[in-house]
Amino acid sequence: MTEPTATPASGRDRLRELLDAVLDENNTRLSEMAGQTYTSPFHFSRVLSRDTGESPVALRRRVLLERAAWQIGQGTSVTDAAFEAGYASVEGFTRAFARAFGHPPSATTAGSGRWLPAPNGVHFHPPIHLWVEEKPRGRPGMDVTALQTHHDVDDTALLIRLAADLPEEEYRKVREPGRTVLVWDGPEESIATTLDRLVWSKEVWLASIEGADLPAHGADDPESLRVRHEEAAARWIATVADIGRRDAWGDRLIDALCDPPESFLLGGVVAHVLTYSAHRRQSVRHMLRAAGVEVGHGDPLEWLQERHEQHRNEAPRKRGETT
Repeated sequence: MTEPTATPASGRDRLRELLDAVLDENNTRLSEMAGQTYTSPFHFSRVLSRDTGESPVALRRRVLLERAAWQIGQGTSVTDAAFEAGYASVEGFTRAFARAFGHPPSATTAGSGRWLPAPNGVHFHPPIHLWVEEKPRGRPGMDVTALQTHHDVDDTALLIRLAADLPEEEYRKVREPGRTVLVWDGPEESIATTLDRLVWSKEVWLASIEGADLPAHGADDPESLRVRHEEAAARWIATVADIGRRDAWGDRLIDALCDPPESFLLGGVVAHVLTYSAHRRQSVRHMLRAAGVEVGHGDPLEWLQERHEQHRNEAPRKRGETT
């Protein structure tokens, strides 16, 4: 039922492997699900129940009912949907469907709701995918702006660390002659210059938002950049969070650092910084690879996966448990 998932660079997505085993068309029994993931039925059930709040059998039954509701809404007969959902009889399927949805399968239409209450946010999503809600059990949803802001900060710090291992001549070597991202920032032809602009742009915009004077432009050696970035990053994260908390995205900033002064929307400023920061980070990656440094893609998906795995590994230690 589900597609094989790509394995992220950081390692296996173990929870997705377990979910795939639960929902595989050929795995109708717990022993078959466990066998696909090379675990015992007891361990398989224990881990999946712990991580999803739902037993493998209950999760499979619910998601297959959600799929059946979608299929019937698309014109599939109740009989075909029943057998595809693994029921031995239409009568048994009809009873289970009515208990779950509050109406018989025959009353299902294309516009009918097809998601059932779930403790984990895992649902069927047509045609053959899973959809994982971000807000099960009342948890707040994902703030995409905050995600992008934190990813930008973390990824910039990573690139500065990698650049610190380069010889000075490689760090300052002109690799892209004449490359200019923004005219007023001047050429960004080397790793050193591009990393400096990554940090400098936040320093300047923070001064504008705070109404401060143009900051002194610090040194661009890796250690100086690391210190500058740590200081600016903390202020930048706090500033973006405050704008979001106040829902002040549409507020106007009068930037006195421009000559003549200009007016910008705060939401536009954040989008501007994130856009050109992403561009510059990828440029640094290309130059690092040219210098012989192995560096990842800078993909937010991989970054989120790494954070998720880190939190999962840290949780048992915080509780004093063993994995």
